[in-house]
Amino acid sequence: MTKVGSARGTGAAPKRRKQADAERRLQARASPLFNQSLEKGLAVLLAFNPQSGSLNLADIAQKCGMSKSAAQRFGYTLEVLGYLHKDPVTKRYSLTAATLELGYRYLLVNRTVERANPFLLDLNRACGETVNYSEPDGSDMVYVGRFPTHRTTPVHMPLGRRLPMYCTSSGRAYLSVLPLEQRTTLLESSDRVAYTPTTITEVPKLLALCDEAARRGYAYAVSEYYAGDLNVGSAVLDATGRPLGAVNISAPSTRWTMARVHKELAPLVIETARLISTRQPDQAQLEPFAIGSGKYHGDRRSA
Repeated sequence: MTKVGSARGTGAAPKRRKQADAERRLQARASPLFNQSLEKGLAVLLAFNPQSGSLNLADIAQKCGMSKSAAQRFGYTLEVLGYLHKDPVTKRYSLTAATLELGYRYLLVNRTVERANPFLLDLNRACGETVNYSEPDGSDMVYVGRFPTHRTTPVHMPLGRRLPMYCTSSGRAYLSVLPLEQRTTLLESSDRVAYTPTTITEVPKLLALCDEAARRGYAYAVSEYYAGDLNVGSAVLDATGRPLGAVNISAPSTRWTMARVHKELAPLVIETARLISTRQPDQAQLEPFAIGSGKYHGDRRSA
């Protein structure tokens, strides 16, 4: 039995795949088209995290694998561009609100998110619980659309939050419409940590759950990432049937049982995913989101 908080061994095949992926990345980095300066600049921004909210030059150099003089140049440049703030007393750098613009641009230009928003709002109103739309990145799903419940909820999940595919309904829903080989590769290459006592980490069991999701049209997870979180999700597809992401509903166990989730919420999430996949909202439905996002609307522009 997997110990909570531990990761399962991935075996020889996944290790070979990871090694092959690493070799491909090394080959790509050797290309004359690869810009190492851009890579290092982005690495500086990504060096900040909840445990390292502010960094000095030595910290940046150590985290990014560069010299202190290079860290100074990148820090100064990013400060001038407005992405870093340098404390005049401690000389430590921190991110500024301007860095949000980098991720916000993705939301502005993502047509699937734009199309999904009205349907996600309708789903949120119909079920009364938090509704999310997430898209894949590696072996994770990233929240790019969210309508929270007005009720008390034990977990705050902001946009940009990453969750593993293997232990979430959105991830399993996405995996369920992939070819078996690709599905297996993603699962085997994941660091399958048992976050709770109910987290399923064994690949055969996960593949069986994905098969079940393919038959049902939705996936589910029972307190596998957060204790007390029951979630159900369904894949969003493009016109060719290729998965783009997944819609999910997060329902706390204090208000729901899994029997009710299957009976009441699963049909709602399936229908919402179908609408996002096949139907374009009308202009009246899109208008509040366009104006709120600061997009052009006719001859008006939000302040």
